Parts: sequence; structure tokens; C-alpha cells
Amino acid sequence: MKRPRLILAPGKEKAVMRRHPWIFSGAVARIDGDPVEGDVVDVCLSDGRWIASGHYQHDTIICKVLSFETDCIDADFFRQRLESAIAYRRRLGFFDMRDTNVFRLVHAEGDLLPGLVCDWYNGVLVMQAHSQGMHRIFPMLAEIASELLLPYALVSIFDKSSATISGADDGYIWGVEPDEWEVVEHDNKIMVNFYEGQKTGFFIDQRENRELVSHLSNGCRVLNCFGYTGGFSLAALRGGAEYVETVDISKKAIELCNRNVDLNFGHCPRHKGVVADVLKYLDTVDNSFDFIILDPPAFAKNHKSLQQGLKGYRNINQKAMERIVDHGLLMTFSCSQAVSRDDFQTMVFTAAANAHRNVRIVRRLPHAMDHPVSIYHPEGEYLKGLLLEVE
Repeated sequence: MKRPRLILAPGKEKAVMRRHPWIFSGAVARIDGDPVEGDVVDVCLSDGRWIASGHYQHDTIICKVLSFETDCIDADFFRQRLESAIAYRRRLGFFDMRDTNVFRLVHAEGDLLPGLVCDWYNGVLVMQAHSQGMHRIFPMLAEIASELLLPYALVSIFDKSSATISGADDGYIWGVEPDEWEVVEHDNKIMVNFYEGQKTGFFIDQRENRELVSHLSNGCRVLNCFGYTGGFSLAALRGGAEYVETVDISKKAIELCNRNVDLNFGHCPRHKGVVADVLKYLDTVDNSFDFIILDPPAFAKNHKSLQQGLKGYRNINQKAMERIVDHGLLMTFSCSQAVSRDDFQTMVFTAAANAHRNVRIVRRLPHAMDHPVSIYHPEGEYLKGLLLEVE
């Protein structure tokens, strides 16, 4: 059966010739055939020559390219890609870490599998689809992954796609079905609820930044804003913080944060969990915190909401700068793909000017190295962070 084809308009082939893995609908002159969402289609130049194959979408990104080398997109193709992703993490030592057993196993375009994210949680593989094409083949992907990961003590595979794919249901698709699961990151024990947790259950991309917090927190009063289930708070406490306050608008998140603190430190008077809107709460805090962490959700979901999102980031950063002690440390992030590094730094500049504080950049903070970024897909570098000293 002949596969549907996307025929590019003349002059619209430059991005795909540079191996960018997204084909935008505006670049397509016509569609030969009648593909449904999730079908594999061929991408052809205006003269009909094949250039790529990928998953078709009813979206501005009309195709996510799977391969520029072959049009044979079958089980062996996906097996080879998963084998490569596992080998990369094995080569970097992620399966052998003594103090950490949670990391990203597949990072979408960064592992040449656009539309697929897989995270490893101490034997539980959490798969999340960001395209219908990937979600349609989850049974096949789960079968392949179970074979490849059994030597690493795989116990379960969980589908966590309800927030990213219309009509998808979260649930276990292989192995045992625990309600919660314990993982360890830098010797901190963390309880993860895969059904209720954000993203795949935990914010794995901040692992190396949390380790930095641990090194910098000794003797500090730390305010962890948008603290979720307490990853940064546990790191600060482990590092010897004098006092840590975790603020999040979700009551369930703070309850699990408090449980995680108890799990690691027992009854801990050095920690307080607060259920509150961060922007409003920052208006009420005194000027006693010498380390503030801002790790908000994505305020700019796309380029249409970029300016409004930057305004949100600027407001929380300005409030934090106004309330932090002299020579305090501010660790601030944006996980919005639409926000560039230049956008983010300009926002911080404006917040500093409005707060009338002198601010120095101590370090730039990317996501962890189990989140590789394709050189052809700079959008994969979604997490931007800065460690700042505020005078």
C-alpha cells in the first residue's frame, strides 16, 4: 500500500535540508493521499524526491520527522533507536549510580524519537507520548522496551500520556502496578505517584541543579517557590540549610513534599510546607531568606503567549529580588520552550532594574545531561536557568 506523501512547496525545503525534525504546515504545497493523525508519511521535495519520513499530525507542526536516512519505519527501526538511547545512558553511567536511580531514558528529538519521552524510575519505565503517532505504537514500544530493560531489573511500564494526548488514559501497560514508588536522587528518598504527578511524575531535568542547591545551602534560609513535592527542598536540607520553606499552590503536592521530608529527616522543624499562590505569597514574606528558588510552570506555552509569559516571569523575579537579603542567591528558571535564552536573560535584567538591585550571573543552569539536545533542533533546549547573586 502506497504511503501518503507531503509535497513541500518550492523554496520551503531549507529547514528540512538542514535536518530540522519539524515540518510546518505552511511549508507543504499539497498532500498526496489521505493520512489520518499518527500515520507515517513520506516528505518529498517539490520535484517528488524523498527526503524524510515521519508521523503526520493535524497541527501547525504537520509532521515530526523520524528519519532522514530510511523510509522503513518498522519495529526494527524503533528497536535500534531505543537501543541507542539506552546505550547512551549506560555509557554516561546512569544505570550504575549509587546515590541516584531516576533519570531520563528517551528525550524525544534528542534521541531521534520525536514525540516520545521515557523516564526511568528505579525499575519503572514511564512513557509519555507527545504525538498520536507515538501513542498508537505504545504496545509495540512497550514490548521492545521490556525486552531491552529486563537486564536492568524492569518491573513496570506506565503510560503517562493523558495530559499530552487527547483521549489517552494513564495507567500501567506492563508488569506490576504499585500505587506509589520510591526512588532515590543524591541519597534523598522521594515518593512518586505516577497517576497524580506532573510531567512523568517528577521533575527529573533539575537533578544536577538540585545537587548544586545542596552544595550552596549550608546555613542558609531557603525559600523554594513552586516547590511541587520538594526536590529542591530535600537538596537544601541535605546540604545543611538552617530553614527551608516550600511553597506550592497544590495541597496534594505539599502533602507529598511533607511526606518526603519525613521520609528522609523524620520530624524536621527546619522545614515548613505552605499551600499558597506564589505571587501573592511573595508579597507577605519578610526579608530573611538568603536563598530563593523560582522553578515555575511554563508561563508561555507557545509563541502567541510569549509576551504574557515573560511578564509573569518578570513579576515573580522582581518580587524575589526585592525581598532577598543583601548578597543573597536567587536560582531562577523557565521551562517554556518558547522562551529563548536571550528572552530569559532580558527578562531578568528588567526585573533587576525594576527592583533596584545589583545582580550578577553566577552560573547558567541547563537541564541535566540525560536530556541530550540535537544540534539540528535547538528548541530541545527548553530549560533555561540562572544562578544569581543579588546585592
